[in-house]
Amino acid sequence: MLIVETIARIRREHFIKGKTIKEIARDLKVSRNTVRKVLRSGKTLFEYERSIQPRPKLGRWAAELDELLAANAAKSAREQLTLIRIFEELRGRGYDGGYDAVRRYARRWSKERGQSTAAAYVPLSFAAGEAYQFDWSHEIVLLNGVTAIVKVAHVRLCHSRMLFVRAYPRETQEMVFDAHDRAFALFKGTCSRGIYDNMKTAVETIFVGKDRRYNRRFLQMCSHYLIRSGRLHAGRRAGRRVRSRTRSGWSGNGSSRHGCGSKPWTS
Repeated sequence: MLIVETIARIRREHFIKGKTIKEIARDLKVSRNTVRKVLRSGKTLFEYERSIQPRPKLGRWAAELDELLAANAAKSAREQLTLIRIFEELRGRGYDGGYDAVRRYARRWSKERGQSTAAAYVPLSFAAGEAYQFDWSHEIVLLNGVTAIVKVAHVRLCHSRMLFVRAYPRETQEMVFDAHDRAFALFKGTCSRGIYDNMKTAVETIFVGKDRRYNRRFLQMCSHYLIRSGRLHAGRRAGRRVRSRTRSGWSGNGSSRHGCGSKPWTS
């Protein structure tokens, strides 16, 4: 492969000194075809690019890596492993290759998976007052000059996108109930359905599919506000994300159900 210095000299010999291709090839001891290629292309650098990246080490481990990537993608965002953790898991099974090969394979796997599922995406739509989503996020803040992690409750109306956010020190049931009380006070009513992930403060047992066993106190709260609890199918969560960091304004379309369970609930 030609180095940058040789390419530069060929160009100078021809365009500045006016030498012919034959003279340049003789003086620099390169072929005439090489000189022609440099002069005709106008490039100052030639790089070799492989269209297919060989995987001598990964080879027979590709199937197991596919399995690990698919299992990780099926988890919730909070439970997903980093690629380093997946690499370490593969190493624990006997893989002795490098991390870069796994990283390139995972990037290509994600890209192909995204292309295959893009056509199946169906945006979600909700009627006014039909549903809201509740979820937690963990945020790092400064409190009196000390770095601390707080738990932030997010309640979003699915139709208007109106958002309620409040920070708490923990994710206890009392914090969940308080967040609902304050959110419904802000919305001036409730919706007919609440959408939740698998929060430990709400779910006791997770069954196959979408079936869940909710704990008694959480069900009492739902009964007080006349709410049906449920969750979105994993493949449809992209339609609405509760954890948006951007506050959306009130749309003025009356998406709350005024007068239905608007009083605070106390257990």
